[in-house]
Amino acid sequence: MADLKKIDLQYLKEAVKEPVNFWGMAGFAVAAAYTGSIIPLGAALISEGLYLATIPASSLYRRLVDNRQRKQLQEVRRKQRERLVESFDPREREAVLYLKWLKKQVFDNYLKFTGAQEVPPNIHSLEQRWEDFVDLLDVYRRRKNHLRSINKQAVQNQLTQAERSVENSPDDRSRRIQQANVEILRRRIAAFKELEKSVTLVEGQLQSIENFFGLVNDQVVTLPTPERVSSLDFEQLSDSIAMTKQMLEETSDMIGALDNHNRELGNYNLLPSSSSAK
Repeated sequence: MADLKKIDLQYLKEAVKEPVNFWGMAGFAVAAAYTGSIIPLGAALISEGLYLATIPASSLYRRLVDNRQRKQLQEVRRKQRERLVESFDPREREAVLYLKWLKKQVFDNYLKFTGAQEVPPNIHSLEQRWEDFVDLLDVYRRRKNHLRSINKQAVQNQLTQAERSVENSPDDRSRRIQQANVEILRRRIAAFKELEKSVTLVEGQLQSIENFFGLVNDQVVTLPTPERVSSLDFEQLSDSIAMTKQMLEETSDMIGALDNHNRELGNYNLLPSSSSAK
């Protein structure tokens, strides 16, 4: 019920802000000022009441508002994605722009060679796949850069040394401290491996998107019939991207876990140096 009231209030606010409502009220105000009568103001109140009672409840108006907000959201996302692409390095930006150019080639070639008046939904879905490519490329570059900042071999060497320290601990207290260090290092290496797997998976997904764009364009140019183009498995690519995104969500805490392990490890690394000082 609360959600329903919130939705109704949203349409009511939009109706109040409509230019036709503003200029209608302004017209009544001008009429009242010109005639020196309160009758136009009374008519304005009645008209406004009828307007607000009927327009926000109209399914046609609600669709208009929903479509307008959807377009606004799409425009915001478009600008955000443009800023994101600008933050890419030249090689990454080149890949994104090439795929955008290839997408336009597919659209133009489809209309040119099939004689169709408009691009069908399956071909037009390449627009969303291009957006997926940009989003996945952003995830890929950030995770790969994070991996590059970590010396895996150094962490493995620390683990080997810590395991030896556990075996050679002179008492239970030292052994517990060293064992805690070992557990942190093991978790860190496990998290590192999962992050490596996610980077490899996203890299393969990016390549599959690029290859699919090329395949669609080849099909459109060489076998330009709607039936043959429709035979391409657009859904398979869509499902594959959805699974990749789900996997990324499941491992989204991995980078944070690695950072936490770094901090914990920094605390424990002070202990061996203290022991060696003795």
